Amino acid sequence: MRMNSGVDLLRIEDLGISFAIVGGPLHAVRRANLRVLPGKVTALVGESGSGKSVISQAVMGILPKTAHTRGRILFSDPEKPGTTQDILQMPRDGPEIRALRGSRIGKIFQEPMTSLSPLHTIGNQVSESLQIHTPMPAAERKIRTEEMLGLVGFPNPKRAYDMYPFELSGGLRQRAMIAMALICKPALLIADEPTTALDVTIQAQILQLLRELQTKLNMAMLLITHDLGVVANVADEVVVIYHGEIMEAGPVEAIFRHPGHPYLKGLMAAVPHFDLKPGERLKALREVPVNVESLLGKQTAPVSKGADDVLLTVQDLGKSFTTRKSGWFGGEQSSVRAVDGVSFDIKRGECLGLVGESGSGKTTVSKILMRAVTPDSGSVIFNGRDGPIDVLKAEGDALRTLRAKIQMVFQDPVSSLSPRMTVENILSEPLEIHERGDAASRLATVKSLMQAIGLDPRFIKRYPHSFSGGQRQRIGIARALALGPELLICDEPVSALDVSVQAQILNLLKDLQKELGLTYLFISHNLAVVDYMADRIAVMCGGRIVELAPREILLRKPIHPYTRSLVAAVPFPDLDRPMDFKTLKITGASDATAWGPQFRDEGNDDVLSPLDLGGGHLVLARRTADVKELRP
Repeated sequence: MRMNSGVDLLRIEDLGISFAIVGGPLHAVRRANLRVLPGKVTALVGESGSGKSVISQAVMGILPKTAHTRGRILFSDPEKPGTTQDILQMPRDGPEIRALRGSRIGKIFQEPMTSLSPLHTIGNQVSESLQIHTPMPAAERKIRTEEMLGLVGFPNPKRAYDMYPFELSGGLRQRAMIAMALICKPALLIADEPTTALDVTIQAQILQLLRELQTKLNMAMLLITHDLGVVANVADEVVVIYHGEIMEAGPVEAIFRHPGHPYLKGLMAAVPHFDLKPGERLKALREVPVNVESLLGKQTAPVSKGADDVLLTVQDLGKSFTTRKSGWFGGEQSSVRAVDGVSFDIKRGECLGLVGESGSGKTTVSKILMRAVTPDSGSVIFNGRDGPIDVLKAEGDALRTLRAKIQMVFQDPVSSLSPRMTVENILSEPLEIHERGDAASRLATVKSLMQAIGLDPRFIKRYPHSFSGGQRQRIGIARALALGPELLICDEPVSALDVSVQAQILNLLKDLQKELGLTYLFISHNLAVVDYMADRIAVMCGGRIVELAPREILLRKPIHPYTRSLVAAVPFPDLDRPMDFKTLKITGASDATAWGPQFRDEGNDDVLSPLDLGGGHLVLARRTADVKELRP
């Protein structure tokens, strides 16, 4: 697929990249053609393993030594009119590629924590490119660096200059990465999944920042992503890649309004959005067959007896953590209230969504329910099939029963499975711990669990590294189902997955809930995912539940300013519904100073409490607030 000619800032022609491995070469990219125009954004879209990041490494000249390349990568620097350089012909780590890398071509890497050195300050790392590429005195370098840190949205650039990466939140780390990439004012910025690991509100801020900086610096951008919502809001041109081959390319209007290739249509159908009708399923690119017929303990939970049949009752949970401000010994201590007066019910057979930004207290609540963290106050009652159990006081046999009844699906499918255990060991471990059956019956259970999650039982002797991310997450779900639980706590179970694989896992969880009568607590910061999964949604901010309502009410008529900011931050894969950047405050959605006075705790006698707006809709506001005034 050839692009039309013209003055392109970056032009990739017939690019082929292969890696030498045992058994013959692995072709990661085949005959790829794409362009990036000066001052424009080209989005490179595809799933994990499609070759996106390999192309970006080739442009930066940082491919591993085992890579073999052919074709051309032409870079026409606007500062040198009339000259075009072929990056592939430059000697590895020679002076030519070093002059381009970091100076004329900048790159934002995917994971801000592992991409920043933990031993150097932010100022030291951001100013390093200036030190390498420009003969500038140290004092001037510091001024330029602080200016750039201010430009990317650091509230106090002078203080940030001397801070270390571990002292910053995920969003600020990503801003530091952006400052590092832009400090030399490059002509081309390569952004490799710059918002994948971030909350939806921080993602919106980073996207707005990239757009503003790109316009201000007249810079071109190659945006690598699998999020079509991000593409619709930022890109000028779109290139769709699948298994190293480019399937479709063109202006964003043409691609989104009239997608031609079945792969792109499939990707669009796999994205959860707020317009899904009740009962409508996501269309995964590759469906997972769910077979729970042979699953032991098929009747996991008794059928719900109606709206008042509550499985889990959480009352007034509180948890504080103590942090030391300075010094190793005897430093100034301060207390952080991670969970503050949290109360909710989960009805039998329903899915309660718990949403909020990082640091809002969602995971701490889930750890308290799992008995991994002991709260300072509150009570949790589990009304299981065998009668009520006090979760926080259970000991001995009651605790063993509880452990089997409440199970967890973790966020990261890689680190939550032991690399030294086969799938058979992983799935049979819960059965061995709880002394269920003998070796033969456990093996039969493992095979039926594999069938239930759509994996071939022949794979039980394999190790986790030989499975894809989505398959690993399915193994994690199977492990959680092994003991026939009644409640599954899903902590961000799809945040690390591609949209196509995400659709598979969400559909699998829905099918299992229907077949086994499961109850879910579904924790996520992606509102569109929660909208697809949950019956009711609770919104957490600063350790408190600020709003709780049925799904259809909360996402269509949110009352609390924090919930409204979360909803506004969701990027739609729809050109007619651009993101509302005006609703998003640069200080973040959780900045209470931007909320109305009826939602703020001013420290007076008129304390905040849940107000009932009717229909199961609760919002945290002042006791004296008028319900009519709360509606926006």
